[in-house]
Order: sequence, then structure tokens, then C-alpha cells
Amino acid sequence: MRLKDKVALITGGARGMGAAEARLFACEGACVVVADVVVEQGVIVADHIRAKGGKASFVKLDVTSEKDWETAVEGAVRSYGKLNVLVNNAGIYRTDPLERTTLREWDEVMRINITGAFLGIKHVIPAMRRAKGGAIVNVSSTTALVASGRGSAYGASKAALLSLTRHAAVQHAADGIRVNALVPGPVDTEMIAANIRTPEGRAASIARIPMGRIASADELAYGALFLASDESSYMTGAQLVVDGGLTAQ
Repeated sequence: MRLKDKVALITGGARGMGAAEARLFACEGACVVVADVVVEQGVIVADHIRAKGGKASFVKLDVTSEKDWETAVEGAVRSYGKLNVLVNNAGIYRTDPLERTTLREWDEVMRINITGAFLGIKHVIPAMRRAKGGAIVNVSSTTALVASGRGSAYGASKAALLSLTRHAAVQHAADGIRVNALVPGPVDTEMIAANIRTPEGRAASIARIPMGRIASADELAYGALFLASDESSYMTGAQLVVDGGLTAQ
């Protein structure tokens, strides 16, 4: 198993890509801490993993709260003895173009998508140092690499996350802590449901993708698994783009 004896904390683990990552990581031997503000669905994900014979627990985590991060990391270490993997998956998506984005909306996106990841990295580093190393996976987006007519705050936050990934990777390589970014294109989850709800909207999204389809959450989970596992042991500060060829054009 690719994550045997590893302990992984996954933010945004109640739904979409986070839930897919939690289930896959557990199947690959990890003890999984499902972290989210969505309590009911997060508990269901953890219960499902345990019902299948895996090890999992749920913790309520608002990624913008430093206290919540302290509690989540301390709880993971107390429950499982260590912490080896963090997936900064939690995020929100706003589609308004720049001119129609309010300051409140901009600040909310930045707090969750970039400040939340910063706090996560900051608070797992000591635990990973004690564990003699670890892997951090920051979930960015192709909107960090190519612009679109919508989602300006989202794209800016995900671009900042790529820079944060590189800085953290360089600063903590000597600790044996690897920090990489997973860069998805469109993924068929609740986050982009409004974009693909109608046949016209789905067709417009697919038209941008050379492979001619939108990714499933499970396909992205395998990318996160690779970055979290020892198979990527010589990768840090890198970007793994999983986008069906969208940014190759």
C-alpha cells in the first residue's frame, strides 16, 4: 500500500475532491483525518472509511482559524502518534469577473484559499519535523496559469498558492518536508456545478479541454496520492498539472 503507516490530514474532506482523496488515501493504508466545516458530510466520509476497514476520524476545521488548526494538528498527533501528510484541499470558488467582485468577496476567497493554506503549512511543520519528514500537497488550479472571463479572485488566490508552495518547499527541504502543488483543470464536483449545470454550460467547459471531458474527483485524487506518497520522494516545489491538456494549448 502506497501510504502504509502514514497519517494524513485532508482539509475540505467532506465533499468533492477532498472526500475522494480521503477514501483513496485510506485504501492505500493511511490513517485519515477528515477536516471540514461541513460536519455532517465529513462524519459520513469518516464513517464510510471505517466501515470499509480503514482508519479515519473527523475534525471540524475552519481553515481561517489558527486555533482550529492547532486543535486539528494536536488531535491528529494524539490519535495516531504523528502526522506525515497534509492536503490543503479546502477552497471556495467565485465566478464574478474583477469589476463585479466586492472587497468582501475578494477577502473571503483570499482568507480561505491562501491564508488557510498558509496556516495549515505553518502548523503542521513542527509535527512533520518531529516525524522526520512529511509531504504537503497544495491544491491549486489551472486558473493560476491561464486566465478566463470569470473567477478573478479565485485565480489570483490559486496563483498565490503556487508561490507559497515554492517558498515552503525551499525553506523546509532540509527538514525532509516536501511541498508540492496539484493543479487541476475542471473537475466534476459541487464547486463548478453552476458552470456545468446546463448542457450549454457543460459543453462550453468541455470545449476548452483537448481530451473532451471533465475530470472526475477520483482522477485528481490519484494525483494527490502520488504527491503524498514516497513515489514522489525527489519532488518538491513542483506543480503536477492534471487538466486533460487544457494548459497545453
